[in-house]
Amino acid sequence: MHGDAPSRVPPVGVGTSLFAATQAPTEQEEDSHSSSSNSPTRADYEEFDFFMNTNDSQSSIGIPTSDPAAVQDAYQCQPPIQRLPAEILINTFSKLGTATDLLNCMLTCKAWARNAVDLLWLRPACSTWPKHSVICRTLNLPNPYFAYRDFVKRLNLATLADSVNDGSVTPLQAATGIRYLWGFKHYGGFYQPISPELPVTAGIEHFGLHEDLKRIFNKRSGTLQEDQKSEFVSFPSLWMATNYVQLKFNDCHQIDDSSIMAFAKNCPNILEIDLHHCKNVGSEPVTALLQYGRSLREFRLANCDLITDSAFLNLPANQTFQHLRILDFTSCVRLTDSAVEKIIEVAPRLRNVVFAKCRNLTDVAVNAISKLGKNLHYVHLGHCNQITDDAVKNLVHYCARIRYIDLGCCNRLTDASVTKLATLPKLRRIGLVKCQSITDESVYALSHASRRVSNPSGAADITYPEFHGANNHVSSLERVHLSYCINLTLRSIIILLNNCPKLTHLSLTGVQAFLRTDLEQFCRDAPPDFNQHQRDAFCVFSGSGVTGLRRYLNAEARTRQTLARMEEAGEAEEAAMRAAAAAAHANQGEGDDDQVMTGMMSAATLGGEVLVGVEGLGEAPEEELEDSVMTATNTPTQADTIQPN
Repeated sequence: MHGDAPSRVPPVGVGTSLFAATQAPTEQEEDSHSSSSNSPTRADYEEFDFFMNTNDSQSSIGIPTSDPAAVQDAYQCQPPIQRLPAEILINTFSKLGTATDLLNCMLTCKAWARNAVDLLWLRPACSTWPKHSVICRTLNLPNPYFAYRDFVKRLNLATLADSVNDGSVTPLQAATGIRYLWGFKHYGGFYQPISPELPVTAGIEHFGLHEDLKRIFNKRSGTLQEDQKSEFVSFPSLWMATNYVQLKFNDCHQIDDSSIMAFAKNCPNILEIDLHHCKNVGSEPVTALLQYGRSLREFRLANCDLITDSAFLNLPANQTFQHLRILDFTSCVRLTDSAVEKIIEVAPRLRNVVFAKCRNLTDVAVNAISKLGKNLHYVHLGHCNQITDDAVKNLVHYCARIRYIDLGCCNRLTDASVTKLATLPKLRRIGLVKCQSITDESVYALSHASRRVSNPSGAADITYPEFHGANNHVSSLERVHLSYCINLTLRSIIILLNNCPKLTHLSLTGVQAFLRTDLEQFCRDAPPDFNQHQRDAFCVFSGSGVTGLRRYLNAEARTRQTLARMEEAGEAEEAAMRAAAAAAHANQGEGDDDQVMTGMMSAATLGGEVLVGVEGLGEAPEEELEDSVMTATNTPTQADTIQPN
């Protein structure tokens, strides 16, 4: 140090080193501009008090560039809508119903645009060629403001399917985020349909074949000549995209085991498989699909005739499929009880089970299905004509959450099984077509199921149920199929209509009591492919037709009841007059004319009382019928509800 005066030493890190800051400067160091100096060049700010400079970009000491209070004031000055988090904005925008609303939000400000653009471009409308051109042009912009190509996830070209070709699909390869692509019907000369050959499909998860696209793949079967094979995309080019999650090959008759095996081994992420009517698919690929598809949720193999029990009996031991929820083996005629038992064992959480037209199934298979317990909601066993009442009772006992059950053409079922089915608390749909052994007792059981909950105020009124009462359980039945149940009568159907207010579909084709011309006004039109005999027998009521049928039949029953009471009253009046006349005639020989007149007046008085009684009979039911009001659009009122004779 030089004397008592303090030395001005720059702070550490500003134009000097830590070593220089701890030692007195030398002559050589004092002249920092000297060429022989080893120290760095002195900065300009070292000649004055640098801390007075407002620019601290070259200083090691930071100076606050903003005032927190000012920032807070600026935040408070914003309107509340501008202070909403992005999560709330996105959630709000997702609730908008139309793309126009989303577009208007996007044009409001940049903040809203950033949160609305991906929702707007998630599923762009490609219903016309001008819209298709705009989408393709936007996806291929060199420097777009937003990355539109990453936002597109779903694309539907169904309305343009008749003229789609390779030129209209190739520009879509810029959309690298497409996961679902629908609607291809006609390709013309486009021989590279939705395959990994196009970069656009590298991430496709949903793969569907329709009409002419199916024809293209059918031509790619092994029967083609070698010179023809090069024109089409082979299946290996499809299963190279391993992130497929949904496969549909409906009615592709030429697809064989090798193609499905390729998908099974190379697409482990498959969630849904639909091979409806693929007649050349056998048991081996079914085993492979189950074995490799650990995440499989839906498995549909309807009308695959070659599938046998070995498809399931050959599955690895101790392997279960906890994610499998839906199975459809309609018309897999070679399956037996052993296959069903194995399926239920490896897939214990099945919710929908369809074994329609599997005619080899017996009560053993139904008892195996009963092990699903509360998981089972939907079961279709139509045309399984070996099933008996005992199996159905057992099924209802263990699977109380069944909502839909179809037992059509199960001829061995009687009223006992239907009465048990009526106790299902959540039953919404029941199919009993051509169950010709059931009678009105089954329909009464389905109708009176709404009285399982007792009414503490008294016995439930079967004729006039109080649907709006808090103590009555309203029937959950919505669809009832009773076609060709030839033993049913009009009385039971009226009671069913009046006791099931949620009923929206009722099929009574072939039921003699409903082959009436006056009921055709409420009936649906027969399908166009029906012949004349089928049209004459067709009798199905839906929606407003059920409501109209209920009102019409109740009015008819009310009129018939009134006429019957009037007829009874007339007969009673005639009987009273005859009795009075007989009494007067008997008194003619013993009494005078006054007695005769007295007897006739008494008869007249008696007849008047009878007439008053007739009027009372005609008015009392009308007053009772008008006490209730409609509780729903399809709910019968007490004015519509009456007990038929």
